[in-house]
Amino acid sequence: MVTWPHRIVIMRLFRALVIAALVPAALIAQRSTPETTGRFDLGRMWTFEYAPAEYFSTTYGFAADSAWFARARMAALRIPGCSAAFVSRDGLIITNHHCVRGSVNAISRKGENLLDSGFVAATPGDERKLPSMIADQLLAAVDISDEVNTAGDAMAEGVAREDTRRTASMAAQARLKARYASPGDSIVVQVVALYNGARSSAYVFRRYTDLRLVVAAELGVANLGGDWDNFTFPRYALDFAVMRAYGADGKPVASPAHFAWGGTTGAKAGDVVFVIGNPGATRRLTTISQLEYQRDVALPFQERFLSSHVAALKAFRDASKDEKERGDALVAMLGLSNSWKPIPGRLDGLRDANIMGRRGAIESNLVNAIQAKPELKARYGKLIDRMAELQRQRTKSRTAYAAFSQLVSPTASSSTLQAAYWAWRVQHGPADSAAGFRQRLARVRPQVRGIERRYLALSLDDIATAYGAGHAFAGAATGGRTAQEAADALLAATALTDTAGVRRAAAGELASDPAMALMNTIMLTALAFEAEQARINVEEAALSAQIGRARFELYGPSIPPDGSSSPRIADGVVQGYEYNGTLAAPFTTFFGVYDRNRSHGQNSDWELPYRWRIPPMGLDLGTPLNFVSTADSYGGNSGSPAVTKDLRIVGLNFDRNINALVRDYIYLPERGRNVMVDVRAIQEALSYVYRADRVVRELNTGRMP
Repeated sequence: MVTWPHRIVIMRLFRALVIAALVPAALIAQRSTPETTGRFDLGRMWTFEYAPAEYFSTTYGFAADSAWFARARMAALRIPGCSAAFVSRDGLIITNHHCVRGSVNAISRKGENLLDSGFVAATPGDERKLPSMIADQLLAAVDISDEVNTAGDAMAEGVAREDTRRTASMAAQARLKARYASPGDSIVVQVVALYNGARSSAYVFRRYTDLRLVVAAELGVANLGGDWDNFTFPRYALDFAVMRAYGADGKPVASPAHFAWGGTTGAKAGDVVFVIGNPGATRRLTTISQLEYQRDVALPFQERFLSSHVAALKAFRDASKDEKERGDALVAMLGLSNSWKPIPGRLDGLRDANIMGRRGAIESNLVNAIQAKPELKARYGKLIDRMAELQRQRTKSRTAYAAFSQLVSPTASSSTLQAAYWAWRVQHGPADSAAGFRQRLARVRPQVRGIERRYLALSLDDIATAYGAGHAFAGAATGGRTAQEAADALLAATALTDTAGVRRAAAGELASDPAMALMNTIMLTALAFEAEQARINVEEAALSAQIGRARFELYGPSIPPDGSSSPRIADGVVQGYEYNGTLAAPFTTFFGVYDRNRSHGQNSDWELPYRWRIPPMGLDLGTPLNFVSTADSYGGNSGSPAVTKDLRIVGLNFDRNINALVRDYIYLPERGRNVMVDVRAIQEALSYVYRADRVVRELNTGRMP
């Protein structure tokens, strides 16, 4: 008879064998101890100008030639803050719902709430234009580092060098724009600094400015589970939306470069997928001292700031009776929450001895390689130590950082204090800067009253808490009252809540206004803090660029640059993982949607929209809904197409699991996963829930019906 302890041993052995069978050889070689580093610790966010053709071809057994990479980059798109893809030759585009939800809310007409009800355009004429939505298609990626660096290196360090580099970049932009322009095209050339400024690449985009909504899922299914399920897996979210690009003639654009639709075949466990998108800024090439500053100062404050502002928006939304205000608050709340929730995972990573040990080993290897070459040692030998000294200087300002770093955040701070800040600078700043300060003042938009009183209280509390009850700044901010009492009193007395009052403040007529009086007390210290941070930022950027040059001279593009919201392609394998003592399968299905709904109930974050409450007739609940892979993704990869070796789209990246939050600093494919919507679920929903037959036909044929 097998006893219980022996069963545990057998179960664990069986689990280990299952995992081993699923892990490809390329990832087994990646595993390492804290004292060593893995080949891909710094990631797989490959650029198109340094396309990893040989690595893809040999690792995955296909011809990843220049034609393959050209098709991949031309079919992928960049949209504001996210990624997307062409999926037909008539301009049809697919992306995540959360990438367009602000625009979806904006096009809701009187009596509509498209976030709640979803949207389906029955005919092309019903497709609605999305305000401020654009899509950029990458025509070319060009390394212009030699001309930019050569021009800059001829000048002494400082403003002259940066101006010369900027002039060289602008010349390259103009040259490339002229080369790729054609009648009717809107060409945009963006120069992006890579390797912390050591290299420069020019990205040539064709820009589409008329994008119209074709289909949008309801928020209730696109964001099923709400913040609870964000950055988790298993996951059950149908996070998709379909758009179409139109030309200046009002007709759908021709898009011969598009991904074939994988809505009937999808992917299976063990398949390689390539995620193409625009990952945001990561910190994988930073130094240990910079990571320690993030761990000890920046991230703890950002966590408090964002969590308090998310709570404020939620309280306002719960109290408001206005449907438009509630929708706007929800969109803002989801955006802030998406920034806030990863921070604990990042902090856990920076407090993890294994992760910091691996990053330390990477830095030691770099330092040793520099020291081993006299020509590199002379140029780069003292950079790491100087960077550590800069971080010590930053830390001395931690009190002012907590009080003032978010004082005038345009997305999450008091509009009253924003107006007072810029009005004070108009009054007291240098005469040659007054015009710029007036422009900033003119851009301040009053918050809705219920949000403003909460945001103002939080800003006052930041100042009072940072300096302590006995300090003059705390007295000026709260005067011994609660922060909310102080905020309500200030709002009742200030004239800076309307345009006329703001103009008077800028003219110096409101010296006794309580908001201006607060500025009079704190501004000299706040400006000294800003100046000190600006000085450190300039030197830190120069040091980072030099460290980047050393790294590139030693390793070249075998180590990809940090994320920079510029086009990348990342490889990975569809694969489950261990979590909570069990094994997460690589796929979830529609069955899980109804299980979560039944388990939590309708009055929960798993509440289903009306048309989903009873499974629609024909909907196959066994259809794969979400899946995971080891591909290297990050914020900005939302909406990224996940494609196969033959460039069939099989998924849309929309999230990472909690284990992948450390990807800000290191890439650990043995536990981190990116989370995707399976295109088979999108097709099933379009067919049997939204009855969007014309869209399904277009996806499967590649042409408008």
